[in-house]
Amino acid sequence: MSITLRPIDHAIFRNTFVDELRGEIAPDKRPRPVPGACYSRVGPTSVSNPHLLAWSDDCAALLGLSRPAERDAAVEVLGGNRVTDSMKPFAARYGGHQFGNWAGQLGDGRALSLGEIEGQDGAWWEIQLKGAGPTPYSRRADGRAVLRSSLREFLCSEAMHWLGVPTTRALSLVGTGDTVVRDMFYSGDPQAEQGAVVTRVAPSFIRFGNFQIMAAQGELDNLRDLANYTIHHHFPELGQPSEAVYVAWFEEICRRTAIMISHWMNVGFVHGVMNTDNMSILGLTIDYGPYGWLEPYEPDWTPNTTDFGQRRYAFGQQPRVAMWNLMMLAHALTPMIADVEALKGGLELYRVTFNESHEEKMLRKLGLTAQSEADAALVEELPSCLEEAEIDMTLFFRQISHLAATLASESGSEAALFGEFIAATSYAASPETQRLEEWLHRYARRLREESEDAGSIRATMLSVNPKYVLRNWLAQGAIEGAQAGDLSALHRLMGVLQTPFDEHPKHEELAQKRPEWARTKAGCATLSCSS
Repeated sequence: MSITLRPIDHAIFRNTFVDELRGEIAPDKRPRPVPGACYSRVGPTSVSNPHLLAWSDDCAALLGLSRPAERDAAVEVLGGNRVTDSMKPFAARYGGHQFGNWAGQLGDGRALSLGEIEGQDGAWWEIQLKGAGPTPYSRRADGRAVLRSSLREFLCSEAMHWLGVPTTRALSLVGTGDTVVRDMFYSGDPQAEQGAVVTRVAPSFIRFGNFQIMAAQGELDNLRDLANYTIHHHFPELGQPSEAVYVAWFEEICRRTAIMISHWMNVGFVHGVMNTDNMSILGLTIDYGPYGWLEPYEPDWTPNTTDFGQRRYAFGQQPRVAMWNLMMLAHALTPMIADVEALKGGLELYRVTFNESHEEKMLRKLGLTAQSEADAALVEELPSCLEEAEIDMTLFFRQISHLAATLASESGSEAALFGEFIAATSYAASPETQRLEEWLHRYARRLREESEDAGSIRATMLSVNPKYVLRNWLAQGAIEGAQAGDLSALHRLMGVLQTPFDEHPKHEELAQKRPEWARTKAGCATLSCSS
């Protein structure tokens, strides 16, 4: 059956967040406290020359939207120059803990939701423009976004989806024709950069911080109304809101968050800024800022220069920080729950779910069926072996997927095989290999105990160990090309990232180790929250 696609300017929007919750019609876009509101009705600010730079056909198909021309009425919507009659654009109000400290009111300072459209799957999807101009929550900022960060968010949103990681989506990347001044590393050297707007898509962009601001300000009616709205629209299987349902809802948030974090750890993703206002209530990866992928396996690594002193949001800290963030959410929900001890069950569910999900994913990455304590020991000991030998995480798992069939079927010449394997995946000139070699010998013996044939083991491993991830140096290459008016690297990278588990022999250079020149280059090794 053929599906009729329509341009976004012809789509009919519904507006449940605005229609069902308290808000304000903003008298202007002046930054200010907005007490008593879940949102501010405010429109986007026009740009001089909106033009389409990139488009996700996959996301558009989900929404039933047709691809626009480089410049047309749909791009006017996607760039913030046009609001159709069925849209009720708004900026959400929320608070949050930033780097562990309560920051008070934050809110959508440069994001505007246009409303929701019904997708081809029958679900409703919120459409949000990021970089669309100032709102009452912009604080001292201009509400804009630069091409550099917008391209990174566009690419990574879709790359994570294709990796199977729970995430918000990205529909389009639109250049604005305007410049935006940013101090990339807060070093006192602001520069004018090209501006852009990225269109983000999710069932909802509600965050932990939406509930935190209500609790912190004593707005208990708003807190309850927002909880009831969220349960009704996004957790309807839990039933009509009640104290017991609030507890069950928190448990489900904890479960989804655990699954999301286990996915991050599974692919070596580092979010970089896990503030509570950057945590989705739906367990989706949200707000792609100073993210990165592990290259040398370093649990203490973070791409975020703002976090270099504390390393609160380093790769290895992410499971612990997610638990802390859930504790902060639990605290915000306590005014609705008489038996606050009941919320501890959700936190325990997070711990158990994360541990089980992480171990299950790691065993699949290694082609193993959990059978004994020895399997758990292999999983537990591998990270320190990888760290000691400075191994590239993505390359390690991809190449061992190819190696597994040989290891499972024979035991000869393993030492030479392992030496070549480690040399090909390590960043060290003379890696410390003893512990990793010992681990590989144990792993090979364990593989030969598997009941599946070698070919099946290899196929399973290749299906869960990606060859291609959005390494920062790859994203930086696409950024520099786009800034110069050449979108070929962006489109090529986008095409490969749609099937990250395939071989793509024509694009081998996109799966190589980080080049030496990228080790210290800004945008490759280091990023900031500035965008």
